[in-house]
Amino acid sequence: MPQIAFAIVIASSIPFPHDSAWSQARPIRIVVPYAPGGINETMSRLLADQITRTGGPPFLVESRPGAGTVLATDAVSRAAPDGSTVLIVSNSFVINPHVRKLTYDPLTSFEPICYLWQSPSVFAVNSASPYHTLTDLLAAARTKPGELTMGASGPLTGFHIAFERLKQAANVNIIFVPFGGTVPAVNALLGGHVVSAFGDYSLFAEHFKSGTLHALATGLRTRTEALPEIPTVAESGFHEYQADIWYGLVAPAKTPKEKIARLTDWMAGAMHDPEIRTKLVAAGLYPVAVCGDEFGAHIRKQYEEYGGVIRLANIKSG
Repeated sequence: MPQIAFAIVIASSIPFPHDSAWSQARPIRIVVPYAPGGINETMSRLLADQITRTGGPPFLVESRPGAGTVLATDAVSRAAPDGSTVLIVSNSFVINPHVRKLTYDPLTSFEPICYLWQSPSVFAVNSASPYHTLTDLLAAARTKPGELTMGASGPLTGFHIAFERLKQAANVNIIFVPFGGTVPAVNALLGGHVVSAFGDYSLFAEHFKSGTLHALATGLRTRTEALPEIPTVAESGFHEYQADIWYGLVAPAKTPKEKIARLTDWMAGAMHDPEIRTKLVAAGLYPVAVCGDEFGAHIRKQYEEYGGVIRLANIKSG
């Protein structure tokens, strides 16, 4: 069963009608708050090219990493609200406000456009591990509190918070080992430096195929299409659990509604293109394309849920 229903909640037409008000303006900037060359920059360029090819305006994709996405987010919050600057956001968008003093508020400083895609996540162990299921791992953690380790991208990432959420749900003491991304966490697991790891499915995939690593459970509420035999954490007894590693697009607050509507139409229409969907799935991402108020509701819910986990775990910024 596919992991995610490919839902478009904003009606769009393809090709897009030519819009002279936008075509005379400078290119629309899509600011990506990560280092150049990453998957989100690549997919943003893919979307931008599709929109331009089908009659939309030119786009400029700009990578602006720094301060755990705060640098780019702060800059876009202060950009002119004229529809010419938008920002790729992810889980850090609603994590940072709970642990840092910021000049912006994710709930009031931006206008939601679209939830674009999500990255399925997976908990894994080395194939030589005695733990064959998530239940095995958690049972061992209860008998050996503070001895087992789990590596993931962190700290203060969606993976870190999802790890803490599992600890709280299962009432176990597992040590979180932060890495600069999923790849080094996978390498640490392969080398036996951590007992388990958690991260993007796409970066574990080849190791699952070769048999060097073993998947225990996946993070979303529904099973991951590429791992249909692996249960979710929710199926493993934690019915409310979900690790949603998501990516979306926002604009500065007070951007005119008609420009938000136009941006939404362009993005939703591009996400509806079969070629775009195929390329996203090939990269280990799954299209969502939930837009407007529904995406805004998702941001608010994530903000509240993450705040609760962070307060209970007493997580502080380094």
